[in-house]
Amino acid sequence: MKGRSAGRRTAYLLLALAIFVLDQASKAWAIDALRFSEDRNVISGLLTFEYAENPGIAFGQLQQGGALGRWLLAALALTAAVAVLVYLFRTVRTDDRTLGACALLLAGIVGNLVDRVRLGYVVDFILVHLGSYHWPTFNVADASICAGALLLAYDIFLEGKQGTRSQESEVRSQ
Repeated sequence: MKGRSAGRRTAYLLLALAIFVLDQASKAWAIDALRFSEDRNVISGLLTFEYAENPGIAFGQLQQGGALGRWLLAALALTAAVAVLVYLFRTVRTDDRTLGACALLLAGIVGNLVDRVRLGYVVDFILVHLGSYHWPTFNVADASICAGALLLAYDIFLEGKQGTRSQESEVRSQ
């Protein structure tokens, strides 16, 4: 049973690696194809590729930190990546939702961390818009982090509901 659990965790680490590689490859493409050129309208009125450099955190927040901010954000990201990795290996849970969330979070955190350390900013290039509303520009790593966080939130919500149901069942049976 332990070997199977380790194999599942290794498979999810390989998934994280694949997402990380996709993120880095897409950012390299964005630097090459979009940095000094016009934006690319992919789906009219919905999706545009537009190069952006984000020295801050999500949605362009905390951009004024300079070099100190860069390294503080890098240290925070490294701490988060280590925490996710430790959780991935120490949790007793081996369900796809939990391990998948960890893989998504790890890939996204490390993808943006590599940019921040190597470039001093994170490369963003995906712009979703609907009419005049524009979602902040993001990248594959950001999408991975959001998906992983949503999976964990959903899991916590479900676990809370199941815990409440089992407590109610215990009270009824007494």
